Amino acid sequence: MLNEAFFKYLQYEKRFSVHTLTAYKADLQSFSDFIKTQFEEDDIAQIPHTFIRTWIVQLMDSGMKSKSINRKISTLKSYYKFLQREGEIIQSPMLKVISPKIPKRLPQFVEASNMEHLLNDTDFENNFEGIRNRLIIEMFYATGMRVSELLQLKSNDVNLAGMQVKVLGKRNKERIIPISEHLLPLMNLYLDEKSHSIGESQAYFCNGKGEPLYTKYVYRLVKTELSKVTTIQKKSPHILRHTFATHMLNNGADLNAIKELLGHSSLAATQVYTHNSIEKLKNIYKQAHPKS
Repeated sequence: MLNEAFFKYLQYEKRFSVHTLTAYKADLQSFSDFIKTQFEEDDIAQIPHTFIRTWIVQLMDSGMKSKSINRKISTLKSYYKFLQREGEIIQSPMLKVISPKIPKRLPQFVEASNMEHLLNDTDFENNFEGIRNRLIIEMFYATGMRVSELLQLKSNDVNLAGMQVKVLGKRNKERIIPISEHLLPLMNLYLDEKSHSIGESQAYFCNGKGEPLYTKYVYRLVKTELSKVTTIQKKSPHILRHTFATHMLNNGADLNAIKELLGHSSLAATQVYTHNSIEKLKNIYKQAHPKS
């Protein structure tokens, strides 16, 4: 039986999203099932760290990636930390559990010339859907927002006069992102076409019936459009977020400013983009220095 108080704590105090809560519940249920089957133990609150290590080994043997295993370990750390806070355990068994190392990978991004080609040379249909789809691509690249943030946008979140947009990020944290001036004509065109085609809709980005777009639709759209200009393996909205951050950094933006625009809780999450810039400098050095 899972601890419902823990999930209420995550939902109301930590303000975790529905998606994150679902993942945490699945992780704990999976762990609980394993402990019950393997060790015939019903209460995962009172188990030794060796049981947890056995579970991790089993996950590794099954071929699960280190990143996914570490997410499950993070779930357990939060759970046992909560039990410690509530006085149900004295010490967390996670103190003796070591997370598997994750191989470092640089964030993939689209080259600036390819983005320019996509935005300037690609034909989008001159109707409601075409204008909307073009704006979705432009918004991702111009703001760096997450796909969940874009789909949650309400009409009153976008302030054209103030040239800014209000987004609801992770853990329900609001932030303001500036809108670049070059986007205003397209945004005004979209609003005119939206008003003419479907009338009023609370959702900023919607389908022909005024209903919010599905996540899968946006993923499919981005993949289709990026496939026209790049051969990178992943072609998702998050790649456009990486592209926004990398291009901002390469053009001299302050790392702390990028952190605020992306809605990162710590600078460490933003610093990963500096590695792309360093790699770029290395390539320039190799090409330009006679002794390289």
